[in-house]
Parts: sequence; C-alpha cells; structure tokens
Amino acid sequence: MRFTDKGIAALKAKAERYEVWEDGRTGFGVRVSSKGRRSWIFMYRFGGKARRMTLGNYGPGMGLASARLKLAQAKNTLDHGEDPGKAAIAEKWTEREAATGKDLVDEYLERSAKGLRSYDEIKRILEREVVPAWGRRKAKSIKRRDVILLLDAIVDRGSPIMANRTLNWVRRMFNFGIARELIDVNPSSGIEAPSQETERERVLTEDEVRRLWAGLPAADVTDATRLAVKLLLVTVQRPSEVSAARISEFGDLKDRLWTIPGERTKKSRVHLVPLSDQAVQLIEDAKRSCAKDDLLFPSPDGNEAMTSHALSKAFLRNATALGIPQPQVPERDPRKKLTPEEEREAKLALKRERKRVSFTPHDLRRTGFTGITELGFTRFIADRVTNHTEAGVGRVYDRYEYLREKRAALEAWGARLNEILAGRKRADSKVVAFRPAAG
Repeated sequence: MRFTDKGIAALKAKAERYEVWEDGRTGFGVRVSSKGRRSWIFMYRFGGKARRMTLGNYGPGMGLASARLKLAQAKNTLDHGEDPGKAAIAEKWTEREAATGKDLVDEYLERSAKGLRSYDEIKRILEREVVPAWGRRKAKSIKRRDVILLLDAIVDRGSPIMANRTLNWVRRMFNFGIARELIDVNPSSGIEAPSQETERERVLTEDEVRRLWAGLPAADVTDATRLAVKLLLVTVQRPSEVSAARISEFGDLKDRLWTIPGERTKKSRVHLVPLSDQAVQLIEDAKRSCAKDDLLFPSPDGNEAMTSHALSKAFLRNATALGIPQPQVPERDPRKKLTPEEEREAKLALKRERKRVSFTPHDLRRTGFTGITELGFTRFIADRVTNHTEAGVGRVYDRYEYLREKRAALEAWGARLNEILAGRKRADSKVVAFRPAAG
C-alpha cells in the first residue's frame, strides 16, 4: 500500500487485528486493532533476528510525517549498531522513572539545603508552597508559566513577601536540579520578584526596650523564649544563632567567650562573641532553668533547638504584654455588607498595618547595633560584633578577630542597656563595667 494520510485514515476495523505495510519493503507499517485503533510500527532485523517496535499511536499528534520522522530516527539507531526497540523501551522507562517535583524538593533539601543556617525555613516553604502544587508532576514538565501562577496564587492570598521567598528558594532548587541532571532548564530564570521589599529600619526606642524587658515575665512564653530574647538584645547576634545556641559553644564561661561554629553562621565562618557580665548571667540562668542536653534554648518538646521563627511567633502572640503597639482596625458601617474582594482587601490592610507598627526579634539586633555606634564605636567595629561581611579583599587577608574591640563595644552596650532599663539617661563620662539587671 502506498501510504498517505487519507489512506491511513480510511483503514477500517476488522474482526481480528491486522497490519498494512508500505510498498517497497521499508519495514514501515500500520497495525489496526479490532476496535479501529491504529499504531505505526517498524519491522527490522537485529542480531540476525526479526524484531518489531511501535513508533507511536496514529492521531492528531502523530500523523504520517511525524511517524516517518520516528522511523528515520529508529533506522539511524539501527545503523549505529543499536537495537532501536530496546532504546525506545529504555527511553520510556527513563521518562517513567523521571524525578517528580517532590523528588526534586527532597533531594535539594537533603543534598544542598541541609547544611544551611535557614534550613528549617527553606523546608517549610518548599513543603508548604511547592509540594502541593508540583509534587506529583515530573520535574522536567514544570514550565515558566507554572512558576508564575504559583507566585500569583501566593500573592493573591495576601503573602507577597512569602512569594518573594518562594521564588528565591525555587530558583536555587532548580539550579541544583540542573547540576544533578534531574532537569534540563530552570523555569524560574528571569522571573522578577513579585513584590517590592523595603528594608526594615525599625530601632526600638528606650521606652520600648523597657516595656519589652518588663513585659517578658508576664508574657505567655517559655523560659527558653524569655531568656533567648534577652540574650539576643545583649549579644546583638542573629536570632537564629541565639535560638539554636549550644551549651558547648560557651565552654566553662571562664573565658567569657561564645564560639559560634561556621555551620551555624550566615557567612559559614567561625564567629567569636565576647560575653559581658549580663550575657554570662543569662546563659547561666538558661543552663539552670531550661537547657536540655547540649541545647541552651530547646523547643517545647525538648528534642531540638528553638527556631527564630518560634521567636517571631512569640512576639506576635504576646504583643500586648511586650508593649508592642496594636494596629487599629478600621471602623466599618455595620449596614454595609462587604464583597469577598473588599473583605480580602480589608484583611490585607490590617496585615500591612500590623507589620508596620510591630517589631520583630531581628529589630533587637538592629537596636543593639545602633546603640553601639551611638556610644562612639565605629560601624566597622559594630560590623565585627555582628559578623557582617566586609567588602573588598581585606576580609580575605585580615584574620585578626578584633576580640578586644568587640569586648569593649559589647560591655559598653551592656552598661548602656542597664541605664536604659533603670530609666537613667546616658552617662556623660566613660561607660564602665556593669552588673546584670534584675529580671
């Protein structure tokens, strides 16, 4: 039979399955089932034995031209000494076994993100935002449009900043997938962050510091949370570094030094933090009241360290006790019934207002940094205290730890903090060593 699209379409079903072959002994044919389904087939010899393979099912996506292309590819494979039938089966098996979105998430978390300081946050974002949307899909099938729709859905539910965070970790995950040959392209490349972010500039006033410190005993938080908040303000370190502190990092406290290992710092470099009298007292209090095993601030179940996310939730949950201003709910006309869109906008407005007036655990670190510079220490020294990255080649060659300067800065900040808590103005004379504040 001379193959044409019209001729193939005209083939009718019979009581038994039958095959029709193209003229010229090309090995190219069509198999027609008893129900009228047509499939393109190729008959060939390999290793002295007759073999056949299915090239695909006849249909809109697999007409005569497409079938001939498949036939040419099979013959090319045969010319190179390979069995095209086995190659096709292997290709189908590879596709069947291809990584799903869930596989990609799991491998990224295990092989790349596990050692990162923000691992818990990354895991939470990917498992909550990505897995439900793409978990069962083949990772290679995820397209740019899928990423855009995922981010739009997060923004539409009122979480624009979470959409930014999701894009950041999704992009890194796809780059990891390319390096591991799980996918071929990064569908998130070139997608801009859905929302514009403004850097927080919140620094607590002296009155807010006093209200926060005085409100901690009455707040509905664990001893671990209470002491972690105080230590954060006293040492000016990152919330995640404080919340996950290990007892072994402080030694016996005789050296009054906290050694934060590189795997727990943002810059993956060991950071030495001199401890003031007040910091030492807080650490000793924590060791007596809440520490478990090597965890200075364990989570409520006691099996792992507290997270910085838990600190943030504690702040929001205890806003009144900690003296955090409360957002004002706009008054509504009770006679007016809001549409679902108006209701959503009202909730978003309240959320934005809550974020504007509240403060976060990281604001305590910014407050301490500002307090150190206000005491006359340079920003360079304040950066050494807080382990900020220094620009330029100096950071590579300068291995001096600035312990003496950092100790002076933290002791001066501790003394100033004691003055604030006592309601005293800053002393005109040089700041001297201090004793721990009560509470």
